Amino acid sequence: MSENRQPGPAGRSPTVADVLALPVLAGGDPRVVTGAEHLGRPVRWVHVTELTDPASFLKGGELVLTTGMPLPDDPAGVRRYVDELAAVGAAALVIELVRRYHRPPDALVRACRARGLPLVTLARDVNFLEVTQVVHTLIVGHQADAIRRTQRVHEAFTALTLRGAGPEEVLRAAAEMSGRTVVLENLVHLALVCEPSGTTVRAALADWERRSRTTPATDRAEVSGPEGWLAAPVEYQGERWGRVVMLAALPGRVFGPEDVTVLERTAMALTIARLTHPTPWERTAHRNALRDLVEQRHRSPADARARVAALGLPAEQARFVAVLADLPPSERDTGAAETRLSEELTATGARALVGLLSPTRLVVLLALRPSRPWREAVEEVSRTALDAVPGATVSAGAPAEGLADAARSFREAARVAEATEPGRALPSGRSFHERSDIGLRRLLYALRDDLRVQEYAERLLGPLLDHDARHGTDLVATLRGCLDAAGNKTVAARSAGLSRETVYQRLRIIERLLDRDLESGEQRTELHVALHAVDALRAPPRTRPGGGTDEFFPGPGS
Repeated sequence: MSENRQPGPAGRSPTVADVLALPVLAGGDPRVVTGAEHLGRPVRWVHVTELTDPASFLKGGELVLTTGMPLPDDPAGVRRYVDELAAVGAAALVIELVRRYHRPPDALVRACRARGLPLVTLARDVNFLEVTQVVHTLIVGHQADAIRRTQRVHEAFTALTLRGAGPEEVLRAAAEMSGRTVVLENLVHLALVCEPSGTTVRAALADWERRSRTTPATDRAEVSGPEGWLAAPVEYQGERWGRVVMLAALPGRVFGPEDVTVLERTAMALTIARLTHPTPWERTAHRNALRDLVEQRHRSPADARARVAALGLPAEQARFVAVLADLPPSERDTGAAETRLSEELTATGARALVGLLSPTRLVVLLALRPSRPWREAVEEVSRTALDAVPGATVSAGAPAEGLADAARSFREAARVAEATEPGRALPSGRSFHERSDIGLRRLLYALRDDLRVQEYAERLLGPLLDHDARHGTDLVATLRGCLDAAGNKTVAARSAGLSRETVYQRLRIIERLLDRDLESGEQRTELHVALHAVDALRAPPRTRPGGGTDEFFPGPGS
C-alpha cells in the first residue's frame, strides 16, 4: 500500500484532484462529469455510504463514495440527495458504475451541475476500504505536518521578537514562509514596507491607497475586499496603528490555515516591535526609500515610482530636487531634528520625503510640478530647514526630470555640500548652496584631502612657507598681494602699505626661493592656485557630532 501514500503539495491538505490521482482510485478509471472547476477543494475525510440521507452523518469536506445503490429513482429525490450533500459542504460525490448503473443518471448529472458539486464516476470496481485507509493516512499525515509547520512558524517569530527585529525583517520572514507578498501600511494607507514574493514592487503597490481603501479593516486576520486580501490589524499602545496585508497570489490558490497563522504571528511581532523601536516607522520608511534611490537599489524605475507613490509622493509628471541639510555641531538630537523638519515641511504643503541618512545629514527629496521654478521651491525648503534646525548648512542639486534620475541630483547636492566651507557667505537673497557657487576656492576645499592637491601646494610653495617659518617673515602675504593684483607691483605695494622698492626686493627673494618667474602669467596662475590650495588645507574641517564622515554621498575625491 506504500505506493498509494503520495501526499499532495506541502503546505495544504490533499484535494479532490490529489485523491483522484492516487493509484488506489486511478485504477477505477475515474472520470469527472461535473464540477471540474472545483477539484481544488480540500478533502477532510472519506465517507463510504449506501444511505439515502448520508448528509446527516457529514460535517463538510468529505469525499463521498457510493455504489449508487441508495440513489432515489425519482428526479425529485435525486435533487434532494444532491442538495443535502452540497448544503453540508461535501467535497465531491464518487459513484461506481459497476452494480446498479453503467452510466450516471441524467437527473444526478443535472443536480450536481446545478449545485457545483463535483461528480466523479468509476468505470471499474474499486476497494472502497483501501481508498479510505490510504486517504485517511494522507490526511492524518498532513495534519501532523501542519502541526509541525505551525510550531516552526511560532518559533521563528518568537526568535525574531526576542532579537528585536524591525518591520523589514519581520515582513521578509512572513513572505518567505507564506510564499506571498506582504505589505505593512499605517492608518492613512501609506505602504511603509513591501516584501514581494513572486511579483514586483510595482505590481504589488500600484495605485495602493485606492486599492487599500476598498479593502475594509478587520478586527482579526480575515480575507476581505475585492482583491481578496488577507489582513490583520497592528496596534500601538492599545490603539489600532495600521495593518499588515498578505496579497492574494494566483487565482485558485486560496488562503489556508497556515497563511492565517503566519499573518497573525506577523501582526503580533509587529505590534511588539512597534513598542520597542523608538524611531517612528514612517521615518524609517522614508529613510529606506531615500537610501534605495541614492544607491539605485531598485530593480526597475517602475518599482521606484511605485514605492515612493505608496508613501504619498507624486511619482509621475513631477520633477525631483535633492536638498541636503548638514546639521551644526550644537544639534545633539538628530532624530528630533529630522522629525521637526518633516513636520514643518508637511505644514507648508511641500510634497517631500525626509530622512536622516548619516549622523549629521538630513536629506529631502522634493517633488515639484514641472512648471514650478525649482530655486523658488528649494528656497522655501531651505528656510524651513533653517527654522527647524538653526545653524544648518543647506545644499541642493539641479532638478531631475524623472525619479530614475534622482540619484544624479543627490550626487550633485553632495558635491556642493562637500565644497562648502563652514561659514561661507551666500549670494544675496539665497539661503542654500548650489552648483553655480562652486568656484576655484570651493573646488580646492572639496579636494583638500586629496594627496595630489597637498603635494601640489607643497611642491610650489613649500620653500616659501619654510622660509617664513624659520625667519619670521611674511613673504607669502607679499606673494598673495602680487597675485591678487594680477602682477601689478604698484597696486600690490599700495594694498600692503609698502614702498615699491620693498615689494620689488621681496618679490626677487620669492622668485629665487621658488625658482619661478613672476612675469609669467602661466606661472603666476600656478602659484595662485597653490595659494588657494593652502588656504583650503588650513580651513577648519566641517565638525560632525560624534566624528566621522558622511557615509552616504561621498565627495568628489572619493
